Amino acid sequence: MPLRLFKPLLSGAHFRERLIACLGAAVGIALTALVCAALPLERADLPLIVAPLGASAVLVFAVPASPLAQPWPVIGGNTLSALVGVAVYRLVPGTALAAGVAAGSAILVMSLLRCLHPPGGAAALTAVIGGPAVHAAGFAFALLPVALNSLTLVGAGLLFHRVTARSYPHRAAAPVAAGLHAADIDAALADLHETFDIAPADLDALLTRAEWHAVRRRATPPTRR
Repeated sequence: MPLRLFKPLLSGAHFRERLIACLGAAVGIALTALVCAALPLERADLPLIVAPLGASAVLVFAVPASPLAQPWPVIGGNTLSALVGVAVYRLVPGTALAAGVAAGSAILVMSLLRCLHPPGGAAALTAVIGGPAVHAAGFAFALLPVALNSLTLVGAGLLFHRVTARSYPHRAAAPVAAGLHAADIDAALADLHETFDIAPADLDALLTRAEWHAVRRRATPPTRR
């Protein structure tokens, strides 16, 4: 199988950054488990950590610049989606139908409240199919363990990224002066009819910096061999 198939999927995903992400996720999940272990969750047959948090850790530590990985999407997305899942479970008959309605409704709520977070869909689904303990907990499930899990993971992310000198919560770098304008970026995105996992400000900074490098390259005489 050609080695090119194993090239990094994400731009800028160097091996060192991947190792840092692995370490961060391990620290974040372990810290979350330790914090939640001090609570009486096991006595209520509730998990110390909900499964969607593993996906949240991937976003927070592997792609901290993603709009989907910022603190409000992590905390709000998971918590609100769990609340939606509990409500749907109580209102919609049949597990299959309730599962679909919960996931779809969670996407709508997260989109409206600017906290779209992919693991939120799993949090909503967990509230529907999580079993008797989750169902018995009701709306409290969204607070313990879901909200506490999310808060602890974000806290670990803030500390870890500060120690490793990475931007989190992410702030876009100032764009280099060039010919592109924010309106041009918006127009191009509208033409493509696609959603990209990058903030418009980051896209602006990236494209204008690339244009700046292109101008420098064209202005530099070619080296004679």
